[in-house]
Amino acid sequence: MEPIIEFKNFSFKYRAQQEPSLHDINLKIYPGEKILITGPSGCGKSTIAHCINALIPCSFAGDITGSITVDGSTPSKEGVFGMSTRVGTVLQDTDGQFIGLTVAEDLAFALENDAIPHDEMHRRVREVADVVSMKDFMKHAPTELSGGQKQRVSMGGVLVDNVKILLFDEPLANLDPATGKKTIALIDEICKKKDVTAIIIEHRLEDVLYKDVDRIIVVDDGRIIADDNPDSMLCSDVLNKTGVREPLYVTAIKHAGAIIKPEDHPQHIETMNVEPYSAAVRKWFESTVLPTHKNDNPYVLETENLCFAYTEGVPVLSDINFKIRKGEMLSIVGKNGAGKSTLSSLICGFYKPSSGRILLSGSDISPLSIKERGEKIGLVMQSPNQMISKPMIREEVGLGLAVRGVPEDEINKKVDDTLRICGLYPYRNWPVSALSFGQKKRVSIASILVMDPEILILDEPTAGQDYRHYTEIMEFLKKLNKEMGLTILMITHDMHLMLEYTDRAIVLADGHMITDESPANVLTDQEVADKAYLKQTSLYDLAMKCGIDDTSEFVDRFIEFERNAQQGKTTSAGKEPSPAGGVLA
Repeated sequence: MEPIIEFKNFSFKYRAQQEPSLHDINLKIYPGEKILITGPSGCGKSTIAHCINALIPCSFAGDITGSITVDGSTPSKEGVFGMSTRVGTVLQDTDGQFIGLTVAEDLAFALENDAIPHDEMHRRVREVADVVSMKDFMKHAPTELSGGQKQRVSMGGVLVDNVKILLFDEPLANLDPATGKKTIALIDEICKKKDVTAIIIEHRLEDVLYKDVDRIIVVDDGRIIADDNPDSMLCSDVLNKTGVREPLYVTAIKHAGAIIKPEDHPQHIETMNVEPYSAAVRKWFESTVLPTHKNDNPYVLETENLCFAYTEGVPVLSDINFKIRKGEMLSIVGKNGAGKSTLSSLICGFYKPSSGRILLSGSDISPLSIKERGEKIGLVMQSPNQMISKPMIREEVGLGLAVRGVPEDEINKKVDDTLRICGLYPYRNWPVSALSFGQKKRVSIASILVMDPEILILDEPTAGQDYRHYTEIMEFLKKLNKEMGLTILMITHDMHLMLEYTDRAIVLADGHMITDESPANVLTDQEVADKAYLKQTSLYDLAMKCGIDDTSEFVDRFIEFERNAQQGKTTSAGKEPSPAGGVLA
């Protein structure tokens, strides 16, 4: 069988760079294969994707050596439009993909270009809207949608056309866990029904492996360092060495000192043969000590019977009540559209509650302006494009301090310190436009951290971040939390972040707060997970298969073990994190 995609001794260097982003790539992908490409931010994953769909060299100029063929054609000769008839691409940054003024218009765009008859166009748009669960939003503008809804519209815009290759760049970045599972299941179903070739570029390895993939390709520093089937890959140390997060159950078994073998099929915990490792896991569980954590600080943020509706009679949030102590680090979780981002907007003053109160250190904050709230509450938005307003990185990170009238020498010092913490110091004099989505995310976080807020709200802080860089940022936030008493709220779909870095989880579903519990209790409660579109942790399945009945305790002990291990890595690695490599993730 001839490959549908083939790279031969392929290298590429962006004109703005001194070193190539891709080095001597040799890769064959065959028709009908489903391939996962993973690796740290800046390693060249998206650059490979851009070569396949002809964005390189048509939109991103540079020097190419070697060759690439896609479905028998050379992308550089076919151009972006020519390749779009063969390759359907779902971008990581969905805001950059929308064309239509409504969801229906956006889904129909490719069909309009192909001059499809009107009746046929309507039928196909309705079909794909149903597939991606957006049929009730056809008249909505894309800007009115949540991050997850935007992702589904982008996917629908690709699925509506008949292409041979589907290319997904971080398809799970803005999706809640349950919707992420549905997305992976949908990709799998499409691959089987339409016999298309699928390439998934993703950091969330365990979520992608919910369904079978044929191969995992690991990229690091612009080179392919591993290309193997999932069972063999999970038994190696390649993922850990390159900063890619292994499935949690795999990590737990390795923590127990066991050596996983490919013949036990570790790709899925549901079908994995766990019996050879059960005794070691039980012994490890029984020997792990779980300390107690207690916070008796005064309350810094409270909501009392908080309600909000964009349209009268259609509540988005109803009767939200919680209290957060100074120095807490907690997560706000729930499915897309549950009201998580709306809650943060109410706290920051972007919207006014329909009823109820928000208290800051015991005082009602309704009289405070957005600027006055911003003195104490910093918000890092989900999309960096919503925050970045300056062309250069240094200018962007120092903007808030400059507006406050801070002296220039102090601005420079604080900006440099913050950029080092966020792994961006090597790029301090670069334009923001030269960064990947993940690196832009770190710029937006840095621009808030430099302001020294009392409360920090992060909306999807790990979206588009590989495990290594997200760990660097989260460890820094944890340090601020512990040493300076910074209160941190994280709106997240990343269940591992919730488990490892927060002690409480406020869970929203359909505008209601359904529980306020420890992360371990949330992710081992099937009813809560189902209501909030969360994904029950694979550690639960591992504990059950190993005969450990107290699944919540097992998860807590695993997380404590991870925290101690991470603390050891941080201490031995020194204070300054390694910078990101390359320009485009």
